[in-house]
Amino acid sequence: MSYMPQTPQKALPGAYVQTPAHQSQALTQQGQVSQAGAQKTTVEEIPPTARAAKAVNEAFWEESRYPELDSYIGRESRVRSVKVVLIAMVEGISSEYEVSTQSGWAPFQKTKTYPIPDRIFEQYNRAQVSTIMGLFTDFNHAWVAIDNALYLWDYTHPNPDLVSFEDASHTITAVRLVIPRAGVFVPSIVRLLVVATTADIILVGMSAQTASHGGRTVALYSLKMSAPVKGLDVDVIEGSDASGRIFFSGRCSDDVYEFTYQQEEKWFTNRCAKINHTTRGYSTLTPSLFFGQKVQQEHVVQMVIDDSRRLLYTLSSKSTIRTFFMRSNSTVDLVINKPLGQILSNVGHMTSQTELLTPAMKIVSISAITAKEASKTNLVASTSSGCRIFMSATSAYGSSPSSSTAPTSMQVQHVKFPPSGNPAPLQNQSSQSSQLIQYSTTPAVNTSSRALSETRSAVRYAPGYFLTFVVGEQQPGTDLLFVSGPDSARIAQPQIQQTPVKYPELALWISLGSRAEDVGLATGEVSATSSPVGFGNELAVQFDCPTPEIAVLTNTGVHMLRRRRLVDIFAAALRLGGGAEGLEGEVNKFVRRYGRGEVASTALAVACGQAFDVTPDSRLARISDPEVLELARKCFIEYGGKPEYPENSIHDRTNPAIDFVRPSPRHSGMARYISRLLRSIWKAPIVIERQNPTGGFTVSSVVGLGKLQDISQDLIKLREFLTANKSFIEGLAGPEALGNVHSKREEVSLQGEHRALHALAVLIDRFIEGISFVLVLYDEKIEETILSLANEPRQQLRTLSYEGLCTTEVGKLLAKDLVKAIVNRNIVSGSNVETVAEALRRRCGSFCSADDVVIFKAQEFVKRGAAAGADSDVCRDYLNESLRLFKQVAGSLSMEQLQWTIGQYVALQFYAASIQLCLDKANESDRGNRALTWIQEGRPQGDKRSEAFEGRKKCYDLVHQVILSIEGSRTESPDMVDGHLTLSGKRREEAADEIDTADDEVFQTDLYDWYLQSNRADQLLEVESPYVITYLQRRSSDNVAHADLLWRYYVQKERYQDAAVVQLALAKSRFALSLDKRIEYLGNARTNASTSRPGIVRSSRSEILREVSDLLEVANIQSDLVQRLRSDDRITAERRPEVMEELDGAILPLSVLFNTYCEPAFYFDLCILIYEAADHRVGSDIKATWQNLLERAHTTAEELDQGPAPYEMVAESVRSLGNKLGLSETMFPVTELLPMLKRYAHNFQHESGPETWVLDIFIDLQVPFETLYGTLENMFYNDEAPFQGRQRRLVANDIVYIAKMWFQDSMRGSGSPFGGEDNAIAVSQMLHMVMQSGLDERRLEECQNLRMRIENLLR
Repeated sequence: MSYMPQTPQKALPGAYVQTPAHQSQALTQQGQVSQAGAQKTTVEEIPPTARAAKAVNEAFWEESRYPELDSYIGRESRVRSVKVVLIAMVEGISSEYEVSTQSGWAPFQKTKTYPIPDRIFEQYNRAQVSTIMGLFTDFNHAWVAIDNALYLWDYTHPNPDLVSFEDASHTITAVRLVIPRAGVFVPSIVRLLVVATTADIILVGMSAQTASHGGRTVALYSLKMSAPVKGLDVDVIEGSDASGRIFFSGRCSDDVYEFTYQQEEKWFTNRCAKINHTTRGYSTLTPSLFFGQKVQQEHVVQMVIDDSRRLLYTLSSKSTIRTFFMRSNSTVDLVINKPLGQILSNVGHMTSQTELLTPAMKIVSISAITAKEASKTNLVASTSSGCRIFMSATSAYGSSPSSSTAPTSMQVQHVKFPPSGNPAPLQNQSSQSSQLIQYSTTPAVNTSSRALSETRSAVRYAPGYFLTFVVGEQQPGTDLLFVSGPDSARIAQPQIQQTPVKYPELALWISLGSRAEDVGLATGEVSATSSPVGFGNELAVQFDCPTPEIAVLTNTGVHMLRRRRLVDIFAAALRLGGGAEGLEGEVNKFVRRYGRGEVASTALAVACGQAFDVTPDSRLARISDPEVLELARKCFIEYGGKPEYPENSIHDRTNPAIDFVRPSPRHSGMARYISRLLRSIWKAPIVIERQNPTGGFTVSSVVGLGKLQDISQDLIKLREFLTANKSFIEGLAGPEALGNVHSKREEVSLQGEHRALHALAVLIDRFIEGISFVLVLYDEKIEETILSLANEPRQQLRTLSYEGLCTTEVGKLLAKDLVKAIVNRNIVSGSNVETVAEALRRRCGSFCSADDVVIFKAQEFVKRGAAAGADSDVCRDYLNESLRLFKQVAGSLSMEQLQWTIGQYVALQFYAASIQLCLDKANESDRGNRALTWIQEGRPQGDKRSEAFEGRKKCYDLVHQVILSIEGSRTESPDMVDGHLTLSGKRREEAADEIDTADDEVFQTDLYDWYLQSNRADQLLEVESPYVITYLQRRSSDNVAHADLLWRYYVQKERYQDAAVVQLALAKSRFALSLDKRIEYLGNARTNASTSRPGIVRSSRSEILREVSDLLEVANIQSDLVQRLRSDDRITAERRPEVMEELDGAILPLSVLFNTYCEPAFYFDLCILIYEAADHRVGSDIKATWQNLLERAHTTAEELDQGPAPYEMVAESVRSLGNKLGLSETMFPVTELLPMLKRYAHNFQHESGPETWVLDIFIDLQVPFETLYGTLENMFYNDEAPFQGRQRRLVANDIVYIAKMWFQDSMRGSGSPFGGEDNAIAVSQMLHMVMQSGLDERRLEECQNLRMRIENLLR
């Protein structure tokens, strides 16, 4: 049964105009209409938070592409362009420095100096042999070894306590602090103090705690671990942080020893021992020495370890660098020996001869570069002439070694020569000039500068802080410190020109006024990423990580140097740049060097109070000078650039023009600043679940709560800045900004800028509230909150990041679950739900909205009602109030909240309200009623409107549950008692009325579906609703059960003609119905169509009856054919199912039945029935088919071993078919059939059967005797073969028999013979004639008697 589908609606031209989200009215109304006409497809608008998240992620991606060290110091350097990446050949030398002589541009600044305590000087004055000093910057401690005693103190404390180690029996020669091997000592031993004396090497345990004043306190513990080293004169010790291995060497040889230690002694090993790793291996790599040659003893002067590559480097007194590979089996292999001569030979391939790199100079120090910082470069060596030599180690075939493979060779990659000019320490910070020594503009690298020619020692810290201690010429015994760092902002800036970056550095000179003894990094290593690309991006982490500080120990105290961030330098430049008059010059200088986007980001950071400076009293404080903040604000607003709309280059006009706007550098700078504030939390998970040792469950934050509060405060300051300056910032201003546009292009650009900046502003608000929400979570016993979550939300929470929480729909929904869990937990604990909800709304409104507060209030009313008792008036008042509140916020109800509410309502027999609330929620979830149009169009697959229906259906399913609960409640309390309606019955009646009167067609449709799915068809037939017929008509097109219900519904409503129409359609449908079922439908349709009822048009009923009758006739023929074929032996077993499937189904056309089945199968009786049904009146065809029928019946009978005689089968075939044809004159021509049968009987059955069996067939069929008599009379007179001559008597016998039977039939009752006198006279005359044709004696006697009786009657 099928119905024509509705014509799909066409999209209206110009509909759904794309407009920027959350823009001002003026911005959204103008500039869009002209674009709408060009749009052919509707583009879905991206939510502001998603758009802003995309911008922030792009900022993260850009900063993650910060060049790795190898790219700007190696032979090949990548030149980054805006659109392409080029690889250029770079000279392996450079000398680019920007040496600042003014404090404003200084890359480092000296913050304070901590003096050495007087008690140390007292001990120093008692020294007899030696004194050495050093730093343990990890714990803010310094140490001094005086003879055989070691003293430690917290150099940041104004009056520190001394921690001493005086157990050594001999003079201390070296001290080193190392990380112990895991599992050897108790957890409180966080470090090992390795103390070398002239006789032994001793391990001392160290623990550390945080003191009340914020510093660190340490304690030393004797471990009773030592090994003899007498004669080695140990002065170099180094430890591996990763493995805890300890290596050392002395002044007496260049051997490398390892100090091994374990928890307890074993059979063949002591707790402590020393191992020489080089004696055997080194002899194979050292050239033979001639006897008698006097050679100065070479020894190790420095060791460094690179745990990332498992390499140990040593520097010898002859400037030879050796590389050892630390294998996992506690062995160390010498893999590379690099003498100074080879190093100079490598350098010779990069530059011409220079006096700075000669055999006379020495390598004074080496520093390892880890695999995290550079993939190729391994080591940097500092020379006494001030040059830095960067080297890389390679394995076989030139590949970079890994932590599992040892390198085989080492080559020089780059040489950084000293800066030009003479040492010039900083001038007074009060100077109002910001001049600096610019990068050299000379084409050639300066390879002859003597500025660092008296370098005594040097050190390098990642990501490139370089400190060189130069002997002071004017003050003997003192050092000048040259400190430099990479110009990260310039390195990060994409190079538009083709000139590659040559390791630019910012540097300055600092006069220490004393001799440096040790240096250490007082803060953690700066690393933006854990891979070489992006590792050194200091800009990315300048607001996220502590600012690096370096401690320099001299004989007068500990000098602290602070790395100045770009934001600090920019703020100082604004302060010292001449005020508002000099602003343009300073800003342009920054823009040329670092780009407009970076300048906008930095200016915004300064304006938000991110810049720090050292005060005159050596304190570090935020720069809050109003003049500096105002200049930064002005810089961000006026120098932020303009958005671009490349109108002429746009070819795709299907998208809105606003999508092609490139926001201004101000937008990119703002996104960059936001990304730097959120860097540590953006991808960080919100919670980490752990199992504690006792089996308990703990939840902790990956990011410290204090850190979250700091980030939130920074975001709040940013929001306040944007709010205060909204009217001045192009793109954030209101509608008045449109008054300044002069063209359509400017208008579109302004709209794009507004959309981009507004999205970032929305993101800021979202993160402020998101962080506040997380802090609430941790304040509200987060373990209990998480345990109360369902399984799926809890799994989502485990992987939810701050980005996901604040920018995705999943995070929004999960936050609602968490809010609900918090509120529920507080309700259980007895807290007032209103108070809790209001507190949440104030702290994080977007996570707990005003609607959420209303929901919580309504839930509280429900609980109060339950506590009051279901049958009390108070309960009903509470429930009615809760329903009123729920209906106000039905669209904001989550499915879990709705389920909980309906469960409570049903338990309290608040049935009608349950149904109301479910229907309200369904309508709010699909306010456009898209689900109804989807249903009306046949529920197309893959249509997005199906999602609207599924959302509604969840609500309807709850209604079904309410209905089931209502039915179940009848067993507990009846509807009527003593003829009166009970309270429960009244509530059930109210619910039934609510269902019956609901005008939600989608609900009624779903309800009827549910009735049928739950075998409630009878209940559906009882529904009095106009939607029932619409529903059944719609569904009957694809479901026979629904069609059956439709005609049954019509019959029940006494609409018989409509029922007949449905039944006729079912009989003709393509449903998988059997032929018998279709015949049944047609029979019922004929009955219903025949039933007369007032108001039915007779012509319409007659037309239906005619169509039903015709189709029923064809169906009966097809049914006979099916029965015939089912028992036909001529069909193979394989073919039979196929034939049955074709025929026992849809009613086929008569032509198919005749040509395909009946005629080929010799079913001639069915062929004649088909003639009758098709009104085929060609006499020759009919006669031929009858003849074939007789022959086929005869042949079939003869082929049977047992069965009827042939004449019997022929007689039965004719008799059966005659009954079916109803003696049709056309299809059952007696005048043709009688002679045909007589001939058959004469030719084939002459001696078989009764003499009158042919005539008996027609008599049984009640063929009129007059017709039979007339036919026989014609046969007698026509004298046709084979009834000629003597055979005419056979016809004569039949005439006598028929006349006799006719006479007897006509004489019954009061009838006249043969129906009248004329017929009687004619018969009498005919009998007289046949008496002369040679009748047999019996027939002659019958003829005479009959004629006599006729004559008597005629007298």
